[in-house]
Amino acid sequence: MTAPAGLGALRPMSLEQVNSLASLTMRACRKYIAPADLLTGLVERLEPDFGVLSDGERTSFRYSSTYLDTPDLLTFRHHRQERRRRFKIRTRTYLDSALTMFEVKLKGGRGATDKQRVPHDGRPGELTAEARAFLGRTLRDYGADVPGALLPVATTDYRRSTVVAFSGRERITCDSGLVCSYGGHSAAMRPDLVLLEVKTLEGTTDTERLLHRLGLRPVSFSKYGAAVAVMNPGAGANRWRRPLRLCFDRL
Repeated sequence: MTAPAGLGALRPMSLEQVNSLASLTMRACRKYIAPADLLTGLVERLEPDFGVLSDGERTSFRYSSTYLDTPDLLTFRHHRQERRRRFKIRTRTYLDSALTMFEVKLKGGRGATDKQRVPHDGRPGELTAEARAFLGRTLRDYGADVPGALLPVATTDYRRSTVVAFSGRERITCDSGLVCSYGGHSAAMRPDLVLLEVKTLEGTTDTERLLHRLGLRPVSFSKYGAAVAVMNPGAGANRWRRPLRLCFDRL
């Protein structure tokens, strides 16, 4: 899977520039499932006001996330039930740079997401002593207990391109080639679709208004939820059923 068409027209930006403009680790995030061929026209509209993350050679980067959960899928169930206070635990590896981070995603007030992370020296999905200590501090500050018997449960692999508004108010990621793995089985997202995530500190953005005019609406979609639900239809993930049926031929 190559970079989405048209991104080369945007001004290249380094990771340092992207983070200085719009790190948005505490953010509202809305997701859209879009036809891949829609992106060329979308990028043309974005070109005057957005840049694209680039390392000089690539604008599309390989990601691999391993999610940790209890044997009875506590964090999955809390997410499925839309608990007001919930969290996800994972390691994320940036395969092109061989960097791995340990991350805790907390659901904050008014539905905002707060992502806390530290460098990870262990294997993907390994709960090292340092990671457990960080998890304990993060969840204690959040007012939650650390779940017992955390294990690596599911993985998601995909390619991501990131575009950022020069104003710093908006960051858009475009994920393609998503492969979800759970219980020894894998499923790939349809290649003619991409997952867009619009991250902002504010309300509906101009990009989203454009997506709405093109007939797209936000969807409830979780990569971890997809990894469990696609391979285990009995997991009770009805709230994701419609987007998962659209994305995965397996359902």
